[in-house]
Amino acid sequence: MSLLKTPQFWIDHLQMQKHPEGGYFVETYRSAETIPSSGLPDRFGGARSMSTAIYFLLTGSEFSAFHRIAADEVWHFYEGSGAEVAVIHPDGRFEWLRLGSRFDQGEQYQAWVPAGSWFASRALPADGYALVGCTVAPGFDFNDFELAQRDKLVALFPQHKNIITEFTR
Repeated sequence: MSLLKTPQFWIDHLQMQKHPEGGYFVETYRSAETIPSSGLPDRFGGARSMSTAIYFLLTGSEFSAFHRIAADEVWHFYEGSGAEVAVIHPDGRFEWLRLGSRFDQGEQYQAWVPAGSWFASRALPADGYALVGCTVAPGFDFNDFELAQRDKLVALFPQHKNIITEFTR
């Protein structure tokens, strides 16, 4: 790993800040156009940007805790050792999305999390990092963000208690 491409390099170079769910982020795009609330499903509480994008950084020493948003989120892998995203779909189905460049190990450059799914993520391996991008449409708004409470999420999905415990604070 090049000295220039450490997690701290990306935090400084991209002027990233801590994210409430864990990791670091910086918003890189927010559409100037909006979709009126009348053009959106009821789960949105008002008008939203057409789309937003961020850089998101995870280091092996931390994780992004389970949370959900009201829109689909597309993840894009850019740099580092790879990442995995744990997804609990509204119907209770669980899956791992693996991001990275090792296609022979099931990784891919892009993956998406459907709206309303609970998801968490981490860099792999434990001493690695992952610089990814996340694109949301309609655009991300913190009013659509819900950080999981461990007990409530376990009550909803007791079959996933171990993974929920691992990825909640």
